[in-house]
Amino acid sequence: MHITVIGVGLIGGSLALALKENGFADRVTGIDQNKNNAEKALELGIIDSIGDMDTALKESELVIVSIPVSTTTNVLSKILDKIGKNTVVTDMGSTKKAICEAIANHPNRKNFVASHPIAGTEHSGPQAAFKELFNNKIAIICDREKSSDFAVELIEDMYKKLNMQLINMDSVSHDLHVAYVSHLSHISSFALGITVLDKERDESAIFNLAGSGFESTVRLAKSSPEMWAPIFEQNKKNVSEALGEYIKQLQIFKSFIDNDDVGNLSNLMRTANEIRRVLDGMKQR
Repeated sequence: MHITVIGVGLIGGSLALALKENGFADRVTGIDQNKNNAEKALELGIIDSIGDMDTALKESELVIVSIPVSTTTNVLSKILDKIGKNTVVTDMGSTKKAICEAIANHPNRKNFVASHPIAGTEHSGPQAAFKELFNNKIAIICDREKSSDFAVELIEDMYKKLNMQLINMDSVSHDLHVAYVSHLSHISSFALGITVLDKERDESAIFNLAGSGFESTVRLAKSSPEMWAPIFEQNKKNVSEALGEYIKQLQIFKSFIDNDDVGNLSNLMRTANEIRRVLDGMKQR
């Protein structure tokens, strides 16, 4: 199968590597507005060639859009304008509602499958790509009834080849849920990084005292602002709601600490311990 990947960074590059490795893709054409990224992906063997957009869209059987969600919203309609009759298009965006609304009335809407692989790291660029990124992770397909059966089956097959678990969801619900389990985590990490850097000017003290807990909690603060700012913007209603709930919990923690209320503080943490049960259940799926 000839696949074109638009955006050959961490996600797009890892997809290209994995799909070539497992035989799903015979040939991968890469397109990236950053010339250096495209050339680096070619040098690393992530893609087989750097393509011309118009030609690649017509000749490819599958087009994978892996670029910032704001850009996806702006260009997806133009991509669907130029694809071949049987070409399937999917995107990797962390938001879905705005993207789906942008092409809701497009004549080739049935050729598009809105999807979101729940996978990633704090690193970016083609040099960060690795073929095991998606193994044993979850992939979400949104609004599948608006896509053709052929298109959905192709994307499902792709994710199964990546050893991912599939979940179906409508785009509105998707954006609500990821605000809590993904987007809020990144904001928390960014905020913690800013708080520590602002308070602790002596960077050597941070490095000397930071343990594994701090490192794992702040890890996401190294994520790409160019990718995450548009995500927060597109999902601002849900992200704002999630932030409000989070701030409320932080205020409760602060109140118990300020008032030396060890009993309620302990009870609050025991309640939080229940997340272990949820996470253990996810691992057993």
